Parts: sequence; C-alpha cells; structure tokens
Amino acid sequence: MGLRKWVQEKWVDIGAPKKDGKYQPCGRSKGIKRKDPKCVPLAKATRMSKGQKASAVKRKRAAGNPGGKPTNVSTFTKRTKAMGGGFMAKRQNMRMI
Repeated sequence: MGLRKWVQEKWVDIGAPKKDGKYQPCGRSKGIKRKDPKCVPLAKATRMSKGQKASAVKRKRAAGNPGGKPTNVSTFTKRTKAMGGGFMAKRQNMRMI
C-alpha cells in the first residue's frame, strides 16, 4: 500500500468508542478536553480484539505527552518466546541451557 492510500484511510480513535459500537473520528477539536486519542485505521480497529484495544490505549496514555508533542506508541506489543526466558520460564523457574 502506498503512502497516499494510507493517509486517505478513515482513521478512528479506539480510545473513545461510541455506545452503538462505532468510533469517533481521530483527533480533537479546539476546546474539547478529552484524553489522548489512540488513532488507527478503521479496518485495523475492526480486526482488533477488545483486549488489544484496551492494551493499546493504556500504553498510549501511560506514555504521556511530554513537551506538548504527540507520542507514537505501537499498536501491538512485541511477542516474547514462551519457554526461552519469557513468561512460562519465569513462572516455572526453568531456563533453557
């Protein structure tokens, strides 16, 4: 996909869903005070699970807004290896040698 097409996609704020399941458009108008928007293309927003949306919004808000500039936060977290030092190894006190 080219940059032009990417920019022309419909961007929505997954941090502020409407009651009917739709999303508000991305960004904020002057004078409106609401939390930092987490914007993604509508096609991606519909594919994301409820937990993925909550995680992305939580990380965006935790990053803050230092210096008045918007902060880019990845939409999805990086995966860790299950047994080689990730969650399961720590939980079971096992290490692969």
